[in-house]
Amino acid sequence: MNKRLWLLYVFFPLSLVLFIDQITKTWASDLTHTLRFGKLFFSLHHNYGAILGLFSDLPAVLRVVSLSTGGAFLVFTFFVLQYLLPTKFPHLRIGMSILLGGILGNVLDRILMGYVVDFIAFDFGRWVSPVFNLSDALQWVGYILIFYGLIRYGHQLWPDNDSRKRYWINPKFQLEYSLKMMAAGLGFSIIALVFSYTYFRVAMIELIGHQPSLEEKFLNPYVVTFGIVTCGFLSVLFLVGLVLSHRAAGPIFAFEKFLDDLMAGKKRVLKLRAGDEFRHLEELSLKLAEHFGSAVEEPPTESESDKDDTTKDDVAADSASDTGLPNSTNTTSRKLIV
Repeated sequence: MNKRLWLLYVFFPLSLVLFIDQITKTWASDLTHTLRFGKLFFSLHHNYGAILGLFSDLPAVLRVVSLSTGGAFLVFTFFVLQYLLPTKFPHLRIGMSILLGGILGNVLDRILMGYVVDFIAFDFGRWVSPVFNLSDALQWVGYILIFYGLIRYGHQLWPDNDSRKRYWINPKFQLEYSLKMMAAGLGFSIIALVFSYTYFRVAMIELIGHQPSLEEKFLNPYVVTFGIVTCGFLSVLFLVGLVLSHRAAGPIFAFEKFLDDLMAGKKRVLKLRAGDEFRHLEELSLKLAEHFGSAVEEPPTESESDKDDTTKDDVAADSASDTGLPNSTNTTSRKLIV
């Protein structure tokens, strides 16, 4: 996908959602009273939890850090998925961008203010909806576009007649590749954990002195949260390694199958997937097919074999009559008749 499509399908929807979200939240932050428009009303509310107020009872340091880190992890996963998608898939890409934009709008609030600005609700008399913001609503638009994109482009993401249906084409190579990526990610995570844990602990001791109870209250949840994020990060790295190694092992596997078919006399075209490595193998396969095309012949059918045998018998009979030698086929036939 070229730069223009990256801007159109990825960065523009993401930036637009973030801009609209921050503009509306800035307006809502100045609300001093409730505004009503029929069933719809606007009322300022500070959400210290996740969506619809979930996890608001957790300690602030654990809640804010965990949810903000989760947002950063989603950004990493988002760009990995955008890179791994083999072709345009506009609905899928735009849906993912809108979804991430909505999530990042709330993550920015938590990082900058420690809470999320909610201000939209509906009043239907006996039932009043939870208070939400425009980011929350746009996330559902993203979910709908992603769901539609998966249905529309599902046959391209998972082809029905694909000979490479399994991602484990060369298990030994792919497993080693994926584990190496995980090892690199684990090494980076350990370095980050040692640095951040030591920094926070020394900073706490410098500010409030050595207080084991406070250290346990703040540092232990941090280590647990860091471990959970690291496990998710390593899982994504393993899947990325699997996909990238498949893009390398898959073309080799397909080229080997092409060579087997070529040697067996089956003429076909080698077609690799979009995003595969070693795309030059397609051109090489055409040259090989052209080079060996004159030597490779289709095996004769049963009717053609019978016809060839009859022709050979006729030629043998004509040769025998010309030379005056007895025809073994005719002699055998006379014996059978007698």
